[in-house]
Amino acid sequence: MLFTTGEYVLFLTAVVTLYWLTPYRRVRIWILLVASFVFYASWNRWLALLVAATSVADYFFGRAMDAADRPAIRKALLAASLVMNLGLLCFFKYANFFLRSLEDGLRAAGASASLPVLSVILPVGISFYTFEAISYTVDVFRRRIPAERNLDHFLLFIVFFPHLVAGPIVRAADLLPQMARPKRWSWPRVGLGLGLLAVGAFKKLAIADRMGLFVDPVFASPASYSSAAVWTAAVGFAIQVYCDFSGYSDMALGAAHLLGYKLVINFRMPFLAPNIAVFWRRWHISLSSWLRDYLFIPLGGSRHGTWKTNRNLLVTMTLAGLWHGASWPFVFWGFLQGALLVVHRWWVRLLEPFPVVRAGLLSPPGTTLRVGFTFLLFVLTVVFFRAPTPSTAWVVLDRLFVPAGGLPTPLLMRGFWVSVAFLVAGHAAGWYLTRSPFVWRRAWLRTPAPVLGAAGAGAIVFAVLLAPGATRAFIYFQF
Repeated sequence: MLFTTGEYVLFLTAVVTLYWLTPYRRVRIWILLVASFVFYASWNRWLALLVAATSVADYFFGRAMDAADRPAIRKALLAASLVMNLGLLCFFKYANFFLRSLEDGLRAAGASASLPVLSVILPVGISFYTFEAISYTVDVFRRRIPAERNLDHFLLFIVFFPHLVAGPIVRAADLLPQMARPKRWSWPRVGLGLGLLAVGAFKKLAIADRMGLFVDPVFASPASYSSAAVWTAAVGFAIQVYCDFSGYSDMALGAAHLLGYKLVINFRMPFLAPNIAVFWRRWHISLSSWLRDYLFIPLGGSRHGTWKTNRNLLVTMTLAGLWHGASWPFVFWGFLQGALLVVHRWWVRLLEPFPVVRAGLLSPPGTTLRVGFTFLLFVLTVVFFRAPTPSTAWVVLDRLFVPAGGLPTPLLMRGFWVSVAFLVAGHAAGWYLTRSPFVWRRAWLRTPAPVLGAAGAGAIVFAVLLAPGATRAFIYFQF
C-alpha cells in the first residue's frame, strides 16, 4: 500500500474519519493499532505477526529492565533484546550478502566453494523499526526514560503506520508522551497535514518519478551513453533520491498531523548545506541523530583525540552504508561519507591560522561556491548508492571524468529541466520561509482551511498529471 496510490488515500481517509468520530482516547489508540497492522499486512501478513511478536518481546524486556536493580540482570536483558533485534535484521537482510561475500573470498583464495542461498523475504521497513526498538531498550537501560506500562501504547510506538516502513526513525521519548495527551480537532493542524501530504506527493510524482525515467536507462548500461548523458543521470539521481525520500517523509509527517501526532522533521534543505558535516545534519536527520547517539558517542565520539575521532567517524558511516543496503557499493558509499567528514575536520583545522581566507569562504560568494561543491560531492558519491555493482559504479565515474561519446540523454531534456526548476523553486521558497517564519505562520493561520485544502488537492492533481505513469515504489522501502 504505497502512499501515492488511491488505495492509501481511501485507507487514510477511513482511518482519520473513524479516529476523530471516536471520543475515547483508548479506543483511538486501538483504531490506530489495528490500522497500522492492516497497513503492514497489506505487504505480508506473516511478517506483520513477526513485527508484533518482536515488539511484545521488547515491551517485556523494557519492563523487566525497569524493575531490575542488579546491573548484571539489566545488562543481560539488554543483551537479549539486542541479540533478538540485530539477529533478525542480520538474518533477513544480510545473511545472503555475508554468504556471497564469503563464497567470493574463498574462490579468490583458490578454494572451490558453493554456499547455499537462503530463500527469505525482506520485511518492509525492518531497518527502521529495528532501530526504533533498539533506541527504546537502550534508553530504558540507561534510565533515560521509564519503561512503557501500556502494551498498546508501546506497540503503536513501533508500528504507527505513517513512519513504519521508511521512517522517520522515532524515539520513544518523543512519541509515547503524545499518546497520553488528549487530542482535539484543529483546522490549522489539518491544513498543515494536507499541505505536507500535497508537497510530498508532488516531490515523489512530479520530480522523483520523472527523474527515474532519465536515470534508470543510463545506470542500466552506462558504457553505452555519452559523458553528458551520464552527468545528467548522476545529477538526476541525486535529485531523485532526495525528492523520493523527503517526499515520503513529508507525507508521513502529514498523515501523522491529520491524526494529531507530530513526528520529527527528517530533511532541512540539505542541498543548501555549505559543507558535508552540515549536509549530514540536514539529510535523514532521524538516522544521523540515531547514529550519533547510539553508535558514534558510545564508540568514544570526539572525546579521545583526532585519530580515534576519525576512526569513529569512519566506522559509524561505513555501518550507515551497510544499514542502507546489503551490498559492497553501499558499504563503500558509507565509507566515503566518513572519509569526507574526516577530510572536512582536517580542512577546518588547516584554515584556523588564516582568518582572511575563512572570511572569504563565509562571504555570500564563498558560501555559494561551498554549497555547489558540497552538492557535487554528493552527486559523485551517490553513484555508489545507485549502481547495482561496483563495476557499474566505476564505469559511471569513468564516464564522468573521461569525456566519451555514446547515446545521448534518454527522453527529452525539457522534462529534466522542469524537474530541476521545481526543486530550485522549492528550495528558494523554503529558504525564504526559514527567514520569515512569523510572516508564514500568520498567513497560514489566516487562510481558511477550505482554501488550504483546495490548494493541497490542486497540487496533488497537478502532481498526478505530471507523473510518468505507473506508480514507482519509494526508494527507501528496500531498506
